[in-house]
Amino acid sequence: MRLSSFTDYGLRVLMRLAGAPNQSISTGQIADEFAISQHHLAKVVQDLGRGGFVNSQRGRNGGLQLARPAKTITLGEVVRHLEQRFAIVECFQSDGGSCVLKPLCRLKPRLAAAREAFMSELDQSTVADCALTASGPTLAAK
Repeated sequence: MRLSSFTDYGLRVLMRLAGAPNQSISTGQIADEFAISQHHLAKVVQDLGRGGFVNSQRGRNGGLQLARPAKTITLGEVVRHLEQRFAIVECFQSDGGSCVLKPLCRLKPRLAAAREAFMSELDQSTVADCALTASGPTLAAK
């Protein structure tokens, strides 16, 4: 299973915020640190806000902070929220797609089980487990 870059960026934002829980960090700063378009990252942050993962405050002392403690946010919860439109194959689309194998297919239940195993594994880790700081090895090696 491949996650979208949108979800990848969302996870990066949360990991970075978890590394500085008492600090507000701007979208621009995060975009610079991860070499991501600030415009694209703003869309990701907006979706994270709708999901209740981040709070943002405008102004001179504004920025982003986690909406709740990092240890209470599972990776699975975040991925489920950000990948809502993801369909592993056509028949997983919300409208059922136009698969001609539908009545005879034995693949879909196996793919569904694999997807659930993947998500179950992500549910075992929290954003706190993956916290990053600006001086940490990942960002310093950039």
